[in-house]
Amino acid sequence: MQGWSIVVLVAVFAGASLLSVNMGLLGLAAAFVVGTLLAGWPVKDVLAGFPADLFVTLVGITYLFAIASGNGTIDRIVDGAARAIGGHARAMPWLMFGVSAVVTGVGALSPAAVAIIAPIALRFATQYGLSPLMMGLMVIHGAQGGGFSPLSVYGGITNQVVSRAGLESDPTALFLASLAFNGAIALVVYFAFGGLRARAVAPAGAPLPDSAATPPAPGLPPAAPTAARQRRDQSFTMLGLLVLAVASLGFQLNVGFVAVLVALALAILAPGGQGAAEERVSWSTVLLVCGIITYIGVMERLGTIDWLGAEVAALGSPLLAALALCYVAGLVSAFASSTALLGILVPLAVPFMAQGAVGAVAMVSAIAVATTIVDTSPFSTNGALVVANAPPERRAALLRQLLRYSAAIVVIGPLLAWLVFVARA
Repeated sequence: MQGWSIVVLVAVFAGASLLSVNMGLLGLAAAFVVGTLLAGWPVKDVLAGFPADLFVTLVGITYLFAIASGNGTIDRIVDGAARAIGGHARAMPWLMFGVSAVVTGVGALSPAAVAIIAPIALRFATQYGLSPLMMGLMVIHGAQGGGFSPLSVYGGITNQVVSRAGLESDPTALFLASLAFNGAIALVVYFAFGGLRARAVAPAGAPLPDSAATPPAPGLPPAAPTAARQRRDQSFTMLGLLVLAVASLGFQLNVGFVAVLVALALAILAPGGQGAAEERVSWSTVLLVCGIITYIGVMERLGTIDWLGAEVAALGSPLLAALALCYVAGLVSAFASSTALLGILVPLAVPFMAQGAVGAVAMVSAIAVATTIVDTSPFSTNGALVVANAPPERRAALLRQLLRYSAAIVVIGPLLAWLVFVARA
């Protein structure tokens, strides 16, 4: 069954490539066929892997930011950010990287940081001629760069596993390793995807290129109430976004449900700003991600992931086993929870780390980086948030670009992590 589940996963990708069918739809069908028809589980066990939390996050965040975009609030935020960097639009990707790293470094969950920062970064990219792919990647790599600080969830999980095994632990080294590795990749991304090709920021007082806040023509008093109502709606929305940031980042509340509550409040206080917000939710992305992750949940329940890890850990050469574990981490994490995978793979590496053949700090750093570096995948929460918050006309192209980029990272990232942290040591 474990072998067949891998075969079916390959068939899902092949089918989506050859047919004009949403891959998520194929994933749901595969979950039912493998879980119910082959394994004999009840449907509720098959659906146990459905990512309800991710579903709420994608829908809540994209709906809320569709409202904020429609009433001109995001334009105002982007304009303010552009003014804040003194007209240097080329510096904005690094500002997004730095803010994301700081937010996760002080303890916020990576998806919460990406959910709040990515929509602003993508709107800036559209208005100032930067690649949406590059801006989205800068946000994700920034969030992952700060994600292993001693205060973070990733860092806490990893350091606790190592400490319980009685092995050497160095939380600061782990944090700096992740930050430096993601920073180096961000540097490549910045130059490779046109970070230097940004248009100049408009001078102070000039209208935004795509601003929804178009001033009324002079001599038309009836337009004044509309402008006043728009400013009021924008003020409510700004307050709502502030509540979202404080509640999710400061109090660790679920970012998706907080976004739903804020959107509901805006619907009551400013019903005119709803517009076509429901239509701008990326339902195809939601189906794609939720369908594939549901099938990956079936594979996990079958024990496929544990089986792969155990087979790798049983290899005779510690260095070869370390490389193989890094590749298992990268490949599986592109479709599954990085947090859960860290809890599985780090303990698998404990036996040969205890032998002293591979340094504990080096091995843990390599696994940590290989596991999280692929969170740019559109099947992960971070990658899905970037695709879902892109302009509707750019989503299909951005999805394809992220798939190609993530495939390259799955191939290259684990090898680089192994070379930098394990082989060099």
